[in-house]
Amino acid sequence: MANITVHCDIVSAEEAIFSGVAEVVVAEGISGSLGIMAGHEPLLTKLKPGPIKVRTLHNKEHVFYVEGGFLEVQPDSITVLADTALRVDDIDEKAALEAKERAEKAIAVHMQDHEFAELQIQLARALGQLRAVRDAKQ
Repeated sequence: MANITVHCDIVSAEEAIFSGVAEVVVAEGISGSLGIMAGHEPLLTKLKPGPIKVRTLHNKEHVFYVEGGFLEVQPDSITVLADTALRVDDIDEKAALEAKERAEKAIAVHMQDHEFAELQIQLARALGQLRAVRDAKQ
């Protein structure tokens, strides 16, 4: 019988936030959304800011937010090495929404100056956090 689970670790520069057995891990790579199960072919990809979903046994789903970093897949393990990783329960949805609105307003004002790239990064972070929070509520 084929193995239906894979070991998954999610770590940031500050701490390990998840280590356990997963049936499916869903993440946003730079080329699009990835769904990974046991036996997946080896893969290494850069991650976009956004949610990582880990479905464990008995359909329990854990949602995390990652900002930057890499996803490494081996047939028997999945490792997320993130610059920043948060449990979705630790994200203040109201603060993320306010950050998104501030970034959008600032981008509209600073379209032509050097701050534009930094404002785009701030917006991507806020949008990624909001996606993680909303995915956890589904």
